[in-house]
Amino acid sequence: MEESERDKEEEEEKEIWSWGAGTDGQLGTARREDEQLLQLLLDLPSSFFSIGPISLLACGGAHVLSLTTDGKVVTWGRGTSGQLGHGDMVSIFKPKHVKSLESLVITHVSAGWSHSGFVSDTGYLFTCGDGSFGQLGHGDCNSHCFPLKVSYFDSKHVDQIACGMPHSLVWMKGDTVYGFGFGKRGQLGVSKDNIRSISLP
Repeated sequence: MEESERDKEEEEEKEIWSWGAGTDGQLGTARREDEQLLQLLLDLPSSFFSIGPISLLACGGAHVLSLTTDGKVVTWGRGTSGQLGHGDMVSIFKPKHVKSLESLVITHVSAGWSHSGFVSDTGYLFTCGDGSFGQLGHGDCNSHCFPLKVSYFDSKHVDQIACGMPHSLVWMKGDTVYGFGFGKRGQLGVSKDNIRSISLP
């Protein structure tokens, strides 16, 4: 009896539900339509759950980042700026592993409007997606379709990232915060002057 209850609990833990706007595939239902009621994501590949249960979901403008307890990343939804991290700029309607991060243990993810951030257990920061305002932190305004390490933080230890609309904030181990990207409304918190954008932390 106990074994059967445990099996049932494990099966329930493997369910993912979504609802709301879905025209860019961000619900993971394999359909491009809005859903007013909760939808169970069906037909997920068995490999989706082989890397451990989900510990964190981050919803962006129209894409989703999923982090497992084993530190692996799965993404889906709008990918037209490369924000899914799969090496292309196309949307996908079902969850897919980010292969370029598979050799790392990721501890935190954040989804912005059209960009994404990933923090590894060793304190490195990786970003991808729309970089038109410098929100990826690479010192330019280029977009990237693979998660690229932000070299500015190579000798520092990043703890978390928060990706906003066209800007990012990074929280360091030791409580220092860095901001980069669009700052015209003061959202970077780095200057009293009206700064349009900063491409380096």
